[in-house]
Amino acid sequence: MIHPTAIVSAQAELGARVSVGPYTLIGEQVVIHDEVEIAGHVVLAGPCEIGSGTQIYPFASLGQPPQDLKYRGEPTRLIVGQRNVIREYVTMNRGTVGGGGITSVGDDNLFMTQTHVAHDSIVGSHNVFANMASLAGHVIVGDYTILGAFVGVHQFCRIGDHAFVGGMTKLTKDALPYARTDGTEARCYGANTVGLRRKGFSNETIRQIQHAFHLLLSSKLNTSQALERIKAEMVGIPEIDYLTTFIEGSQRGVTK
Repeated sequence: MIHPTAIVSAQAELGARVSVGPYTLIGEQVVIHDEVEIAGHVVLAGPCEIGSGTQIYPFASLGQPPQDLKYRGEPTRLIVGQRNVIREYVTMNRGTVGGGGITSVGDDNLFMTQTHVAHDSIVGSHNVFANMASLAGHVIVGDYTILGAFVGVHQFCRIGDHAFVGGMTKLTKDALPYARTDGTEARCYGANTVGLRRKGFSNETIRQIQHAFHLLLSSKLNTSQALERIKAEMVGIPEIDYLTTFIEGSQRGVTK
């Protein structure tokens, strides 16, 4: 199921039931697993791996060298998981040696038009990137996040699980898990209550998350004091443990 105008390298590996549209270019060291649908005018450069069931729309460009002036042609990779939807003009670059050599994307993500995943970024699963959301290099995105249109994420930032980042937000610090973060000068507005309910979180768990954010954002405690209170009052709750660990592991600071 390869269109006669497509150019596929003899060194590429294509799985079963792969379709390739017109004028698509697939380079050396590209591995495409089963049942991947590749539209016309797509460019896949290697080393690059595309997981099964992924759909790639026209004019997407995946696996090109990183946009990093330190890159000198070293062999690095892009790994994309299963059942991702990659819409028009999406770009995903390979990693750099200094960043570990791999840019990786998990499963079941939706990348809307013109989104960008830069070198050495790690994206989890079940995320939604709205139009033109962009990750700079070395960004880590958890699972079940939503990035609104035109979101820009600074290098080395992290976005926690179940975070909602509003459109046109500029993130220069980490976006907290379970939270709503918004604004050109990003601010955290507390628990992402609507999103958590949609994901099936219990009312009790949501109440505990809300209380943790009250201590972090609305009390007169500083971050260290708030963390002490949270850990003392809500022991052994997985979501709270993840929240406190995320904050304590921050290198750039968290958005409050």
